[in-house]
Amino acid sequence: MSNIGFEKCASEHGVYVQSYQHSGRKEMLIVCLYVDDMLITGSSVERIVNFKFQMLQEFEMSDLGQLNYFLGIEFTKTDEGLVMHQSKYTLDMLNKFNMNHCNSANTPTEVGLKLEKDPEEEGVDPTEYRKMVGSLRYLCNTRPDISYNVGLVSRYMQNPRISHLMAIKRILRYLKGTHNFGILLPGGESEGEVGINAYSDSDWCGDKSDRKSTVGYAAWLSALMSELKIEVEGKVKLLVDNKSAIDLTKHPTSHGRSKHIETRFHYIREQVSKGKLEVVYCRSEDQIADLFTKALKGEHFLILRKQIGVKKVEIKCVLRGVVVVSGVG
Repeated sequence: MSNIGFEKCASEHGVYVQSYQHSGRKEMLIVCLYVDDMLITGSSVERIVNFKFQMLQEFEMSDLGQLNYFLGIEFTKTDEGLVMHQSKYTLDMLNKFNMNHCNSANTPTEVGLKLEKDPEEEGVDPTEYRKMVGSLRYLCNTRPDISYNVGLVSRYMQNPRISHLMAIKRILRYLKGTHNFGILLPGGESEGEVGINAYSDSDWCGDKSDRKSTVGYAAWLSALMSELKIEVEGKVKLLVDNKSAIDLTKHPTSHGRSKHIETRFHYIREQVSKGKLEVVYCRSEDQIADLFTKALKGEHFLILRKQIGVKKVEIKCVLRGVVVVSGVG
């Protein structure tokens, strides 16, 4: 790829970018390569066609046309934009684990659920349990609304108990009623300002193994945008619902009780001082990170799920010449 003018992204292996000037305007071609599957996009249809022709001269390959399916992920165009989902995968999974006739649930877990490693509790088949967790983990690619819950049940794959299995079945019951949900990639003008907003829960830097995980992700995204030749306006904004935590990023010595905070914490303050990161206050009700850190009540869960862009997708299929539409609403 480098021989024909592409640059490999260091932030995301398998992604290649070709940037060029055409009629005084910056254009680009982006290629995502995974084993023998290739995804191509760019600002010029003509350039995409030429690239595909070039690849066909070098390799034996099939042109599947416009994007609708890639690595088990479906893409459906709607009036609002492109929806990335795994509806078929979800239905197949429910059928595989005999949950296709279960009653649906409005949230993926019960509020206040606490799972523990209880050696006295009845055990379950670990092989089957791991299959279920593995299937759910792949689904998180298009269903971030179940990420917290899947992460929770993933902790008990060594010696799963009946309570852990029931937690998985609760997730599957939630998926039964939301199998036709996915991530909306809004359509609109190709030109315009691009900004990055990140959210951190009030328990930020609480992970003892990696104190900078949340900001590390925002920094990765910023680096990826740079490699994709996408100009990001302003600083990366990190929204936090804890004013004391914000104050620490600006004046760490102003709090005598903050001496116990590990050195890695100051990575955030360093990014702030370099002008790469701006820590901004947000209300607890608007803290999207809560969706990924705790079990939420129904109404609050639905509000945050909508805010992260997870919504129903209109899926059309043909049965005996009749068009059937599902997921409308």
